[in-house]
Amino acid sequence: MGEQGAGPQGSDQRSAAPDVSDERIRESTGRGWDDWVAVIDAGPGREASHPTIAAWLVEEHGVDGWWAQGVTVGYERLTGRRLPGQMQDGTFSVSRSKTLDLDGEEFRERLHDDAARAALLPGISSVPRSKPATRAPKFSLSDAESGEELGVLQLRLEQGSAGAKLVVTHEKLPDPDAAERWKQHWGDWLESLAV
Repeated sequence: MGEQGAGPQGSDQRSAAPDVSDERIRESTGRGWDDWVAVIDAGPGREASHPTIAAWLVEEHGVDGWWAQGVTVGYERLTGRRLPGQMQDGTFSVSRSKTLDLDGEEFRERLHDDAARAALLPGISSVPRSKPATRAPKFSLSDAESGEELGVLQLRLEQGSAGAKLVVTHEKLPDPDAAERWKQHWGDWLESLAV
């Protein structure tokens, strides 16, 4: 299999690009993406589960555990088993972030007050999933009118000299279209907080 351009099983097209460049994966693991596809295909193969492949990479090839996860996700994308943003359970996740001029403690207090959180998330019902003291609280979301489940929201604040960086991660989305819609929604939401 060639180093550049050749995709899985000798085809010229890959299903989806991995998050990590070929150069970076080669520097970190000793192999490029085409090599890893060939090695995994010849080893546990395309029917193997994510944990099986990752464990095999650690045990048989001495790949660090963190990089074994990255190689496995990249392999799953390249071979059409996982789309960008898709998690191991088949759902999708999106993240948006923005540095805002806000007080982190005051914002956290708003998140833990049901009425203040409802005002912060109009049209969305949210139920806490984590302890109030957690630094990155999670909430189960549903549509305020229909009750339709909308996934899980995590809000993480990182205080810095220029303000607080708010990272919004929306998990458990059913498909790529929903992921794209919510990615746009959270981008607009963050912009509205900046005003």
